Amino acid sequence: MEKENRNQLVVCADGFKMSVQANQYAYCAPRSDNADRYVEVEVGFPSDYEELFDDYVEMKDSTKSHQEQVFPYVPVQIVTNVIAKHGGMVEGEVPNGVAPLKASNR
Repeated sequence: MEKENRNQLVVCADGFKMSVQANQYAYCAPRSDNADRYVEVEVGFPSDYEELFDDYVEMKDSTKSHQEQVFPYVPVQIVTNVIAKHGGMVEGEVPNGVAPLKASNR
């Protein structure tokens, strides 16, 4: 049986959540499964508005909120910055190329 290519939901220290995916079916680069390093990934359905994703929203003219949107081809550095901004990860997985910054235990 083939491994499911979906990452677990990222949960940050401050409660912010988002889906971060990269596989042959996602809006990512390279658009393949299990790449050694992705340079762009798909972010979906963040739990709150995040301004760093504004330039990447899929349907710019939509009346949907950020929480209902997909953000295709987001550079991995932007995703890493969002994780850092929200205190680091306490749960979840990110594709290769995104720094899996863990929340500190202070």
